[in-house]
Amino acid sequence: MSVVYAASRVVALLLVGLYAGGVVFVVLAPSVARLPGPAYVRYWQALNTDYGRAMPPLLLAGIAALVVVAAWSWRRGWFVFGLVAAALIMVTLTVVLTLSGLDSLNRVVDGWDPDLLPDGWEETRRQWLGLHLVRSALALAAFACLVIAQTFDHG
Repeated sequence: MSVVYAASRVVALLLVGLYAGGVVFVVLAPSVARLPGPAYVRYWQALNTDYGRAMPPLLLAGIAALVVVAAWSWRRGWFVFGLVAAALIMVTLTVVLTLSGLDSLNRVVDGWDPDLLPDGWEETRRQWLGLHLVRSALALAAFACLVIAQTFDHG
């Protein structure tokens, strides 16, 4: 097995796993969604700052590693290649979903005064949580694909 392929596999697995864990935490912490409006919006705004800074480089590096792994896994058989390609597609879909839906909702919320929430703010939260659930499922499925690919790739 090539050193580049082996290293890229580890990097892709770690970065996609870190990403999946980060987005799944929100799903696993339902108490956060039950916070009173002002507290929830402050939490949301703080996460937007931290995630907005950390996620783009993490995802770009993860996608780059996945592209390398996909290119090398072509010779590892259809099963391994298919799993890696599926992981790459799913991570890319999470980026598309983030850019096309979640980011616009985040920008709206970032402009709110937590102590003077607009009417219907709960609907914005509901929309965001629904999109985030889809993103989390995609990220977890991508991570699972990489774990299975690594398990079956006997180089």
